[in-house]
Amino acid sequence: MLLIENYPLYFCRFEISTATDLNKPIAKPFNFATESPNSKRKQNSNVEDINPIIRPVSSSSSNHRDFSTGELRLSDTKSYKFTSNDLIDRGIIGEGNFGIVCKMLHEKSGTIMAVKRIRSTIDERGQKQMINELDVVMRQNNCPHIVQFFGALFKEGDCWICMELMNTSLDYFYKFVYHKLDQFIPESILAYITYATLQALDYIKSRWGIIHRDVKPSNILVSRKTLKLCDFGISGQLIDSIAKTRDAGCRPYLPPERLDPTRSTREGYDVRSDVWSFGITLYEISTGYFPFREWTSPFDQLQQIVEGPSIELKIDRLSDNCKNFVNTCLNKDENQRPKYKELLEHSFLRRAKEVQQIENVSVYLSDIIDGLENNTDKFQLYYYLPHKN
Repeated sequence: MLLIENYPLYFCRFEISTATDLNKPIAKPFNFATESPNSKRKQNSNVEDINPIIRPVSSSSSNHRDFSTGELRLSDTKSYKFTSNDLIDRGIIGEGNFGIVCKMLHEKSGTIMAVKRIRSTIDERGQKQMINELDVVMRQNNCPHIVQFFGALFKEGDCWICMELMNTSLDYFYKFVYHKLDQFIPESILAYITYATLQALDYIKSRWGIIHRDVKPSNILVSRKTLKLCDFGISGQLIDSIAKTRDAGCRPYLPPERLDPTRSTREGYDVRSDVWSFGITLYEISTGYFPFREWTSPFDQLQQIVEGPSIELKIDRLSDNCKNFVNTCLNKDENQRPKYKELLEHSFLRRAKEVQQIENVSVYLSDIIDGLENNTDKFQLYYYLPHKN
């Protein structure tokens, strides 16, 4: 099964059979990392992993014990103690560099969920920290645009994270609209996507002090009624253990200040780095293409993002308000980029807050998801901007 997230960056296009891949609900993986000025985290790569994970062998079972029983909290009044044996695997629905996502049924409650299985080498202490921090997020999540977590456990050292099952990702969604339907996402829908995602990003920063670090279309999930953010940071130890096992690869959504070593600071980076990544995401879903030309090497990537001309959205069908919002996010000088609070007050988002607009969004999302689920044709998915003649 070929999945969009895993295709190599050096491919411009490929074919996908949606009869097999898109008839199933899709949930994208979670990558967890707490905000820490001193922590270093390697980002997701779109390059396929050809190096298997090699786990160190513990000399003593006391050094690495499985937290193989967890608590599955489905609501304020409904919770279960569970192990991996209580989950019936219904098949893989997503793959990424950090593991796989499976559709699973919890037998006792009859709940179907997405279970992210992350390859890990963290020790018992790190596992305990991971479970405790995830529990905090489960209890305190009051944002409608953040995916719900149900519980987690460790099996043979690997982390299993149970979460709400959504219909698809924004990555699949926009590519189906542009490259199968030959349409574009209306500006009113773009405004709602922007508003919902910004609300989620602002919430995790203000509530838990978390910077997402990996904003991109595949980490924004779509249902028939709304959009929800996933893959935000919880356990730095978990991500660091994964990062040590693989190359960084191409990181297409990183801002200039994170690629240019001359601009790095002791304090690390703040939410304005995620604002850049969000700007790339908005450019992508507004045009149907990733805004850079195909990269042939890491140096090519560095040259285009750091040294190349500024990216600017110029599509005539979009309003000046929309283009100004996106282009503001894509300012190469991080000191000139606004933070979440300022962006949430931008005039581009004014209509997205109206109740009637939210109802219109639900109708649109449902129509596209119906098309995704019913589509049986093969079609080409383009990623990079087409080459100029």
